[in-house]
Formats: sequence, structure tokens, C-alpha cells
Amino acid sequence: MTTKRVTFIDTMRGFSLFGILMANLLIFQFGMYGKDELKDLSALDNGALYFVKIFIEGSFMPIFTILFGFSLIKLIESIRKKKDKSRWSILRRATGLIGLGLLHSTFLWEGDILFSYGCMTLFLIPFINRKPKTLFIWSGILLLLTIALSFGSMTESEKEQKEMQTYIQKADDVYANGSYFEIQDFRSNVAPPGMDDPALIFILLIIGPVFYASLFLLGMGLAKEQAFVNMEDEKKWYKLGALLVPIGLACKSLSFIESNFSGMLMMGGSQILSVGYVCLGALIYNTRPVQLLAPAFESVGKLSLTNYLTQTIICTTVFYGYGLGLYGKLGVFGGILFGIVLYSLQCVFSLAYLKKFKRGPFETVLRVWTNWSWNGQVKIKQKGSTSHE
Repeated sequence: MTTKRVTFIDTMRGFSLFGILMANLLIFQFGMYGKDELKDLSALDNGALYFVKIFIEGSFMPIFTILFGFSLIKLIESIRKKKDKSRWSILRRATGLIGLGLLHSTFLWEGDILFSYGCMTLFLIPFINRKPKTLFIWSGILLLLTIALSFGSMTESEKEQKEMQTYIQKADDVYANGSYFEIQDFRSNVAPPGMDDPALIFILLIIGPVFYASLFLLGMGLAKEQAFVNMEDEKKWYKLGALLVPIGLACKSLSFIESNFSGMLMMGGSQILSVGYVCLGALIYNTRPVQLLAPAFESVGKLSLTNYLTQTIICTTVFYGYGLGLYGKLGVFGGILFGIVLYSLQCVFSLAYLKKFKRGPFETVLRVWTNWSWNGQVKIKQKGSTSHE
């Protein structure tokens, strides 16, 4: 594996974290359900909202999903190269993600994705030894299946709308004014309409990532095909893939107009756009403007787990009642500006941190659990070292 290829993967991972933050700021500011019921916005905030929903929301987490599948295969190759058994390492990594996810969602924020990624890792185990062609076929089948399952209008009945408005009003009051324990109690014990059964919630948490399983498998297939190694030779594929960007944007835009197919257009458009973004990123990666910014994105990507959890800690402290209490007060556009500042600070921190250490604190914890060995995890970074973890 070449350093350039590792750098591109880490850079895209860092780029995806920027988009994830932009999308999550809607949740931090307006709630998991309130973000979709925003009304009486200024022209600036309304434009910013549609920009986030069309260009960002639902399309950057899938980028991370592709890279997760890609890195999973590279991790397995690394373990097997050392003649260790990969099965137990992957099982421990999955349980580690599940454990971190449960702690994250219980004590910090309901928007956790780590638990689902841990469950998805278990789902992917039967595909680990499959050929790239098999992975691509299954990826295509699952993509078509999830798009088909999204058929139908996303509109709600009048009764459902009233119930949701009541829930949103309660949530807004608690998150804006509540103490840490009041917010935690609300998050744990007050369910949104239609989500009253804990068993149903648990099932949805597990099967939710299945809707993005096609992208996990796509990433695994790309890793086995040694994609992004000879980037200059692969440009024709990147150019073709980049055409998915306007297609994905068109589908997502139409979802706000065509009610009968809105779910399919949004689901399909989001995943198509994510693949297009990866291809576009690969196409322009070696250009001078991108190379100037790449080290910053790369550093954030190498510390993706630490930066993801740090985003939660900072944003809940800034917006929730037990912190600065800015819940819903910055507006959508103000939230974007806040996100740019926060991410820029994470770039500065990550660049400085990686000059002294090889891995972040949370990456170290997960690595130790995965390998079942401390093995000098926090020693000073050696020059030229590379990693896909």
C-alpha cells in the first residue's frame, strides 16, 4: 500500500466528518425531529436549510460508510499479514464500537452512529472472504432493495403532525432549559410518537445501517480491488463516477417536489451523491488547491473517532441548557458558521496532536480492545508510518 493512497482515504474520512458535523448541527440546535419541522425562517436561514438538506444531509455519513467498509478489509489484511486470526479481532472491534455507542447515546447524545456501525460489522463478517465481484453484486442488490423500500410519501396525517408538534415542543423546552440529568431523563424515557416500544427502537438501531449496507459492501469491494492506489490510471473511472454528483443532487431536490416518490428520491439520491463525492474527491485530489487543504482534512480523518466524539461534547455543551444554552438561537446559517469555526479548530488541534502522537485517545482505546494488547499504543509517532485504522 502506498502512502498516497492512505493519505487519500484519511483525507476523505476527514472531509466526511466536516459534512457530518454540518448535518448534525441541525440536530444539536433543533432536535432529532424538530429539524424537519422548522417554520417561519428568514430567507437566509431557509436557503441555508435547503443547502444542507440537498448538498450535505444524508450524503456525508454514507461517505464515511464506504470508507468504513474499505478500512475494514485493510485492517483484516494487516492482521492476517501478521499471521493472526482476524475473526476474533473483528468481533472485539465490533463489540468495542457497540460499547462506545451505548455510552455515547446514553450519557451524551441520541444521534450516535457507533452502536449501529458495531452491529453492521457483525453483519459484514460473512462477506469478508467474498470476491470483489460478489461484493459489488450484493451492493447493487441491496441498493435497489433499500430504494424500493423507501417508496411512498413522507407526509404525515393531521393527527400525527399534532402529536409530533407536542413532542417537539417538549423536547425544545428540555434541551434549551434543562439540566444534564433532566435532558438525560427525557432522552431515555420520553419517546417520540410511534416509537413507544423499546424493542422496536432497539430493532431499528440494529437494522437501520442495513439501509446503507450496499455502501459498506462497495467500500469492501473497492479495497479488495486496490482502488485509489494508482490514482492517475484510474481517472477515467473517477470522471464517470463524478457524474453521479449532479444526478444525486437532482434526485434529492426533486424529493421536495414529488411527494409520491419523495422517499425513494431522497434515499437513492443521498447514496448516489455520496459515491459521486468520493469519485469527485479522487478526481481533484492531486490538484494544487486540494493539496493545500488535504493535510488538515487528513489529520482530522486520522483522529476520526476522537473528533467525532469531541464534536458531540462541544456541541451539547454549547447548545444544551446545562451549557451555554444556545439551543435554536444561532439559526441555520449561524450554525453553519459555528460548524466551520469548530471544524477549523479541530484541524489545528489534529495537526498539532499528530506531530507528537500516532493515534488519538479513543482510537487507542479501540485499538487496544481490538488487538487485546497495549503494545506501546501511545508512543511517539515514527516517521513514515501509515495506518488504515
